[in-house]
Amino acid sequence: MGKPTGFMEYERKTAACIPPLTRIKNFDEFHTPLSEKEQKKQAARCMECGVPFCQAGSELMGRTIGCPLHNLIPEWNDLVYHGNWEQAYKRLKKTNSFPEFTGRVCPALCEHACTCGMFGDPVGGKENELAIIEKAYQMGWASPNPPKTRTGKRIAIVGSGPAGLSAADMLNRRGHEVTVFERSDRVGGLLMYGIPNMKLEKRFIDRKIDVMKAEGITFVTSADVGKDVTPAKLLEEFDSVILACGASNPRDLNAPGRDAAGIYFAVDFLKANTKSLLDSNLTDGKNVSAKGKNVVIVGGGDTGNDCLGTSIRHGCKSVVQLEMMPKPPVERLDTNPWPEWPNVLKTDYGQEEAIAVFGDDPRIYETTVKEFIKDEKGALKAVKIVSLSWKKDEATGRMMMSEIEGSEKELPCELLLIAAGFLGTQQYVADAFGVALDKRTNVASEPGLHETSVPGVFVAGDMHTGQSLVVKAIREGRDVAKEVDERVMGYTNIVIQ
Repeated sequence: MGKPTGFMEYERKTAACIPPLTRIKNFDEFHTPLSEKEQKKQAARCMECGVPFCQAGSELMGRTIGCPLHNLIPEWNDLVYHGNWEQAYKRLKKTNSFPEFTGRVCPALCEHACTCGMFGDPVGGKENELAIIEKAYQMGWASPNPPKTRTGKRIAIVGSGPAGLSAADMLNRRGHEVTVFERSDRVGGLLMYGIPNMKLEKRFIDRKIDVMKAEGITFVTSADVGKDVTPAKLLEEFDSVILACGASNPRDLNAPGRDAAGIYFAVDFLKANTKSLLDSNLTDGKNVSAKGKNVVIVGGGDTGNDCLGTSIRHGCKSVVQLEMMPKPPVERLDTNPWPEWPNVLKTDYGQEEAIAVFGDDPRIYETTVKEFIKDEKGALKAVKIVSLSWKKDEATGRMMMSEIEGSEKELPCELLLIAAGFLGTQQYVADAFGVALDKRTNVASEPGLHETSVPGVFVAGDMHTGQSLVVKAIREGRDVAKEVDERVMGYTNIVIQ
C-alpha cells in the first residue's frame, strides 16, 4: 500500500507542537497539522508489508497489538497517497465511528505494531486518520446522514462516553430510535470532562453531537439514571437498555491524614476545571485551582499527565508526579521485542511542560505517599513519601513491593491529586438495575457477549471491561449494538469489521 519505496524515501514527520512555554498560556490544542502535500508523503510510507499488524487488534503478552477497531489502515493510507480523500473517508468510517476523537487522544496502538517500525520509524497512522476526518468535515462528506427508514424499535443508552456514543451511532444507522441519557450537563462523558481541552477541544465533540442530533438521536442531559430516572421507566418505555456509565470509582490512597483539605481525585479536578473553562473561562471560581501551590500528583499514567498539564496552566508553584513502578527503559529491551507493546519511557506533553517551566522531569519512580501532613486548620501542607523496592515472590511468581526503611522524606504540598486508576462501576447504578457484577466490580456478562444478568439490559465500555482506552470503548459500543439489534429484531444486518 502507498508508494512501494515510500518508507525508504520519506522520513517520518509529525505535526509540529507549539513550544511548551507558549502553549501553557491557554487550554487550546497545540498541534499544527501537516500540509496536504506532506500528509500524502506520510501516507506513502505505508509499506507492502504482507501482514498488517497495525489493524490486527489481537492480544499478545496481555496487551493489545494493533487497532482494536481493525481500521483499514493500509487501504486509506494508499487512498490518501493517491489523493482520493473521499474514498479514504468512507473506508475509515466503515470501522471507526469517531476518528475525530481517536485521531486526537488515541495512544496509536496501530503505530506501535507497524511493520515499518520494526527497524525504523512507524507510519503516522494516527495523524493520517485525523487528516482524513478533518478533510471530510471541510468538504461536507461528514454532514448528517439520517437513516431512510425506521424500525419502530426504541433503545435507551445510559452514558454518553465513547462506548455509549458509538452504540448510539450504530443503532441509529440501523433505523432504531435511540435516546442517550447523560447525568452531566454536557454530552460526551469521559471525552467531555475526563480529557482536558488541550488534548481534545470540546468544540469537536459538540460538532459531532450536532451531526448525531441531526441524524435523529435524542440526548437527555442532567438525567442521572438510578436516581433521577428509574430503571423501571426505561425498561417499560424502551425495547432494550445499554449501560455505558464507565468505570468511575477512583482508587483511593489510605494513609494517615487522608481527611486533610486539599486532596482531590484526579477526575474531580479535571472535570471541575473543564466545566469552569467552558462555562466562564475559569472566572466563576468553581474549579480547583493549583495557582501558587505545591502540587503532588499520585499516578504516572495519562490521567496523571493531564493533571500535570492542567496544574502548570493554572500557574502552580511546583509539581511532582509520583509513580510506584520502576522507571522504564529508554529503548526496548531484548525481552520486549516487536510487535509487543513497547514498555519504554514516555515523556508526554505535561512532563515536557514541567521540564520547560521548572527545569527537571517531575516524575519520581518507585515511590508512594506514606502520610498526609496537615496544618493547624486541617489543610494539607506536606506529604511524607517513601521509596519502594520490588522483588519477585518465590511462591507466587508475582512482583511484590515493600518500603525501603529510612527512605522517608517530606515534600511541601497544598494540593494533592490522586490519579491511581479506577476500580469499577458505581454501585448505585448496578443496584438500581439489579445486574450482577464480576470479581473486579465490573458489570458481568457471558464471555464475549454484552447482555447482563437482567434480560434486555446490556453493558459496554469501561463499565464492562474496566478502565481502558477510548478506542476500545468505541469497539465495545459497536459490538453491543450488533447484539442489541439482533435481540430486538430477531436478526441483525449490522456489520462489524
